Amino acid sequence: MSPSLPSPETTPPRSQRLLVALMGLLAGLYLINPGAGVLEIIPDNFPVLGNLDEATAAAILLAALRYYGLDLTGWWRPKKR
Repeated sequence: MSPSLPSPETTPPRSQRLLVALMGLLAGLYLINPGAGVLEIIPDNFPVLGNLDEATAAAILLAALRYYGLDLTGWWRPKKR
């Protein structure tokens, strides 16, 4: 079953879609870590706090993917019987 296309009244503004895509792209790049750890908001040497930046980037990436219809969070939900 394919999802129906949203009507023009419910379609979010182009600027919102672009912002969500940009935030998702930046979060994905941050998680890929192309700088080999040189650019980190919070260094991983700090216990607990060091992983908050990666957790936040992962949450932003998952939210952006969900916004565009790819909900990966369903993998962690218990199956309904």
